[in-house]
Amino acid sequence: MRAIQPIHNPPNVTIAVPGSKSITNRALLVAALANGNSTLTGALFSDDTHYMCNALRKLGIQISENQEQSTFSVTGNGGHIPVHGAELYVGNSGTTTRSLISYVSLGHGKFVLDGDEPMRRSRPMSDLLDALTQLGVSAQSQFENGHLPIIIQAGGLKGGKTTLDASKSSQFLTSLMLIAPYTENGMEIEVVGELKTPYIDITIAVMKAFGANVNHKDYRHFHIDGGQQYQPCSYHIEPDASSASYFFAAAALTGGSVTVQHLSTDSAQGDVQFVHVLEQMGCQVSESDAGITVQGPRQLKGIDVDMKDISDTALTLAAIAPFADSAVTIRNIEHTRWQETDRIHAMVTELRKLGVPVVEHRDGLEISPSPITPAAIDTYSDHRVAMAFSLVGLKVRGIRINDPGCVSKTFPNYFEVLQGLYT
Repeated sequence: MRAIQPIHNPPNVTIAVPGSKSITNRALLVAALANGNSTLTGALFSDDTHYMCNALRKLGIQISENQEQSTFSVTGNGGHIPVHGAELYVGNSGTTTRSLISYVSLGHGKFVLDGDEPMRRSRPMSDLLDALTQLGVSAQSQFENGHLPIIIQAGGLKGGKTTLDASKSSQFLTSLMLIAPYTENGMEIEVVGELKTPYIDITIAVMKAFGANVNHKDYRHFHIDGGQQYQPCSYHIEPDASSASYFFAAAALTGGSVTVQHLSTDSAQGDVQFVHVLEQMGCQVSESDAGITVQGPRQLKGIDVDMKDISDTALTLAAIAPFADSAVTIRNIEHTRWQETDRIHAMVTELRKLGVPVVEHRDGLEISPSPITPAAIDTYSDHRVAMAFSLVGLKVRGIRINDPGCVSKTFPNYFEVLQGLYT
């Protein structure tokens, strides 16, 4: 358990957050597919990237790392997987799991992916497995529930046409896209269901940086030529916009000024747009060569917002919502019910524990302004619950975070960086 101490003086600070988890794990896989040596700088070192690296090493990829310099060096095998089968443990990392399911389909042999209990229980895989089955891959859940463990009997993947329901996770589409250049026939993917396009923009940006072309029509039909090769290169990973959201929200909550270094609103990371949600709540947002700065107002305003494309920051908004002058309504995030935990239910449960009136909807929630009752926050092994609800403690004494170590999934030193707000 970790107690959060209130901030008595509005901060005026500059904060550095670690590299993007979404970009780091994509770049690790793409560098593994390239033929030769790539260097990834500004990379994230966390549980999720640890599981990706360990799995790639078991699949025959040479990876060296320098955590102090935030650098990975990857020697890719040009799409060849030299081992004929492997058992891969993926912890609670959805990006690792889903990317590797398609990656090992390029190989030959039996590959088994398994992970932590929350991954087994709550992270669906069946829509990706269905899309791979259409492409001739033998991929199935061991318990036929669409969850881990997953067994792939790989015999090479030639590509072709497939239909994919990406409504539960855009990671399904990313998984297919990343390996499509290494199929003989390329891949045509018809997307059905609602899709979070910002994460697909990240995928396209990483693929293009390594020399692969992607064509799509309105994010509904993707065509990726086969026979392409990622080119090894030096690739810099920008700071994680989702991690930055907690510090922007801290400025909003305390009336202070926080700058997050080396982040731009031009980022392909959709979550950087969270600063515009804060603008609607009364914050001032500015941008310079140093990064993005948020200046909090005297009083936050209520807001009604569709957060489908930036849903990882919905928890951040929920945590500061009770301090607004009117209700905050968060819409269109039903897909977050199938993430590390049912995030809508987690938000509702923990806010009510704090004495906050909340109305739960299928795809969101409505949060009314309220005084806070101090409480210990349960985190459900979800890093974003821990980081978001720690913000409440910046304003109210008596907020404790259970299992604070779960932040190691994406931001191992989060609480140390949070201390930088206390001036």
